[in-house]
Amino acid sequence: MIVVGAGSGTRFGGPKQFLDLAGERVIDRCVRIASRCAAGVVLVLPEGIEWDGPAVAKVVAGGETRSASVRSGIACVPDDAEVIVVHDAARPLATSALYEAVIAAVEQGSDGAVPALAVSDTVKRVQGSQVMATVPRDDLVTVQTPQAFRAAAFRRAHAEGAEATDDAELVVATGGVVVTVPGEEDNMKITNKGDLTRAAALITGDRR
Repeated sequence: MIVVGAGSGTRFGGPKQFLDLAGERVIDRCVRIASRCAAGVVLVLPEGIEWDGPAVAKVVAGGETRSASVRSGIACVPDDAEVIVVHDAARPLATSALYEAVIAAVEQGSDGAVPALAVSDTVKRVQGSQVMATVPRDDLVTVQTPQAFRAAAFRRAHAEGAEATDDAELVVATGGVVVTVPGEEDNMKITNKGDLTRAAALITGDRR
């Protein structure tokens, strides 16, 4: 299991993974839940950060991009691992059941599995502020983490040092078969301060 927490939080205004979320840090919650579902957690942190949270198997410094940070984590995963799971520390509300679902999908034969939600809003293609076209949404989904992969396919996908916004893109690009499992509506990504407030409300049950 690789938990990627090396982001600088540029859009947020700072490293959001170290902020408090209903009594524990965002990243601590991610590590705690991930640890329930894996033999060990490799934690990827910004350069120079000392880890003082829940016990993990290994802490490693990330790279300049998300993909580079994931590769730093891969280097610390034992060679005999059969399934590698990657989770972004910006998604602290992923449940144990979601981890188990993507792992099970890989164990059933796919090269990778990602949580997905159907696109419910109408999607427009624009140039600047001008609407150019409506994009058919029947075959569109949004995807989340955790994402699970057959270890050999995952290592092969990252071997050339390619860049992508998520790991499934790299696995598909190298010929892997990636399937979807139902995502979780509450598995939101913390992007701004309002997201942090909403996530705390979901944890505490106060959704006002």
